[in-house]
Amino acid sequence: MNLICRSDIPDKEEYFNLFQTTGWNPNGVWTVDMLFVAIKNSWYIITVYDDNKLVASGRLVSDGFIQCFICEMIVRPEYQNKGIGKRVMNELLNYCKTKGIRWVQLACAKGKKEFYEKFGFKERAVDAPGMNLFL
Repeated sequence: MNLICRSDIPDKEEYFNLFQTTGWNPNGVWTVDMLFVAIKNSWYIITVYDDNKLVASGRLVSDGFIQCFICEMIVRPEYQNKGIGKRVMNELLNYCKTKGIRWVQLACAKGKKEFYEKFGFKERAVDAPGMNLFL
């Protein structure tokens, strides 16, 4: 593997293909163009390429001062468990630190809790649960 980290916006088709490996879009709700607008509106994005193939990505949405939200941590299935997700997370968290962001949040995919705990993430207290609304 010849892995290269970048922080520029990836090609929209490449990103869509990477996103589709997650199973998060089974009904095709998000199109190629919608996802491209989403990544362009990110505060920061990190991508990982194996030569010219997009194999991983993670992005931040933030107000730029107080908090940010880690979105779409994705590593292609065939590249998982090789330290790539750790590399992406470290890049994202280091960027937050350099910008003075102290409150980092995320939504965790099923079965990935232990991965995030290694970086110090903790579940919200039972008496302070997060909430969401999917329209």
